[in-house]
Amino acid sequence: MKIVVLAGGISSERDVSLSSGGMIYHAFRNRGHQAILLDVYLGYEGDTEGIFEQNTDWAAQVSAVGEECPDLEAIKKLRKDGGKGFFGPHVLEICQKADCVFLALHGANGEDGRIQACFDLLDIPYTGADFVGSCLAMDKGITKDLFKAYGIPTPEGFRMKQGEDVKANIQYPCIVKTCCGGSSIGVCIANGPSEYENAMEEAFRYGDEVVVEEYIKGREFSVGVIDGKALPVIEMAPKEGFYDYKNKYQAGSTVETCPAQIPQEKGLRMQQIAEQVFEALRLKSYARMDFVMSVDGEIYCLEANTLPGMTPTSLLPQEAAAVGMDFGQLCERILELVHR
Repeated sequence: MKIVVLAGGISSERDVSLSSGGMIYHAFRNRGHQAILLDVYLGYEGDTEGIFEQNTDWAAQVSAVGEECPDLEAIKKLRKDGGKGFFGPHVLEICQKADCVFLALHGANGEDGRIQACFDLLDIPYTGADFVGSCLAMDKGITKDLFKAYGIPTPEGFRMKQGEDVKANIQYPCIVKTCCGGSSIGVCIANGPSEYENAMEEAFRYGDEVVVEEYIKGREFSVGVIDGKALPVIEMAPKEGFYDYKNKYQAGSTVETCPAQIPQEKGLRMQQIAEQVFEALRLKSYARMDFVMSVDGEIYCLEANTLPGMTPTSLLPQEAAAVGMDFGQLCERILELVHR
């Protein structure tokens, strides 16, 4: 098949996306597909004729995910047209030539439903959730509202826009996070009023709306769902702090155990909730749900990820491996569930 692995972009998760894209690209090339890796924002400046037949290492420039977010302003300056529009040169043209686009995008303008809606209008087949599910899951405020409506256990909290004066009785410690972010970027734990103000300032750097919720002390887990069926539960135990950007992508920062060493009934309950979330948010193809289990054994769902990471340290591939599905097979399975 002719496959475009679409990655990059100008979200704070750009580097994570390129790392995911590089892994997926190599997996498809190794399995005999005519795959190319394309940066959705920077695009392609060359001749697109015969692009899928080119003997090029499209992932040659992909590097490991750093400890800090990328310099997006520097990336924007690389566009020769000054960055007019989100799609780089020839991106849509190349995607229309492909049999399928594998979305390896993370964060804004990739995981929020906008590209999915555009591809629907252009009749471009793509992987992952459609624009409805992507939009619902990307907004953590809407997600929390739907969790409550469907009886899905989730930490208590509220959302607020920049400039609003919310008269809330804030209990410390609490979690402050940007409403439409990912990879734990813009997420802070506040232990008191001064830390709360700093956390709000940090979260508003990445969006004009934030979610404030109660802090649940406990163990962190994740559950992948493919075609509505949950994979084994994986536990993430950071060696320091919580499961933030650094601990997610720096090898050796977190101890990950799959299947998680928890009582069977807890694991089954977590899988059941993950499948319920998949349905409540109108998701399709595949996704990954994040959980915390409190010290007294209560389970809370935090959020859903509609385009889970596929980097060397990512969780979904580890969960798939636990049921005998290697990385290449996982990519093929996702391809089978393409949204048309």
